[in-house]
Amino acid sequence: MIEFKNITKKFGKLQVLEQVDLSINKPGIYAILGPNGSGKTTLIKCLLGMTIPTSGQIFVDGQDTKGKWEFRNQISYLPQIANFPKNMTVTELLRLIKTLRKQASAEQPLIDVFGLKPYLNKNMGTLSGGTKQKVNLVLALMTDNPIVILDEPTSGLDPLALLELKKLIKIEKEKGKTILITSHIMSLVEELSDEIVFLLEGKIHFRGTVDALKTKTQTVDFDEAIAQILKPSHV
Repeated sequence: MIEFKNITKKFGKLQVLEQVDLSINKPGIYAILGPNGSGKTTLIKCLLGMTIPTSGQIFVDGQDTKGKWEFRNQISYLPQIANFPKNMTVTELLRLIKTLRKQASAEQPLIDVFGLKPYLNKNMGTLSGGTKQKVNLVLALMTDNPIVILDEPTSGLDPLALLELKKLIKIEKEKGKTILITSHIMSLVEELSDEIVFLLEGKIHFRGTVDALKTKTQTVDFDEAIAQILKPSHV
């Protein structure tokens, strides 16, 4: 369904991705992990066409995405940082995105799940960071697409909202979707992910299940396994 072939990305002299080969051929939840600066968000932006790779190819459903945009209609995307117009209300923003996407949407159940009804007529600039993230999630999940990309979806969420988010992600998986997640919340990754793709210095350093990573690092705790893989002896 998604294939990265020899993806390299440089920003000037800084090489962020180096010959990344990654194929995701079946539905499920895939966690893209790595320390800050490892290339996680850049890889996602290359898939979305927001960043053009220096070299390599990206395929979605067997079709080369270079120079095309139609494939994006298959993707629901939650950016790590969403810069909303401060003077727009939540309702106006939802209406705008629905108009731009031209897809059937189901925002009302998500509005109810995240308790956003009291904020619908408030300007985005007046909302707290956590409430903005809930709006961000509604915008990302209100359209029904086979590929879902969630870049740091837990940012600013309270425990109740985090619980609801995990339920929603599981529901999306049950629909047979391919879900890519980046997160620094290891408990979320451990609970939800079918596979982990661990990036280090722009290269894939590990791909496999949580249990496989624990076996590789000879640990029983997932946080400790991540810490072990970052030590020089494992690099």
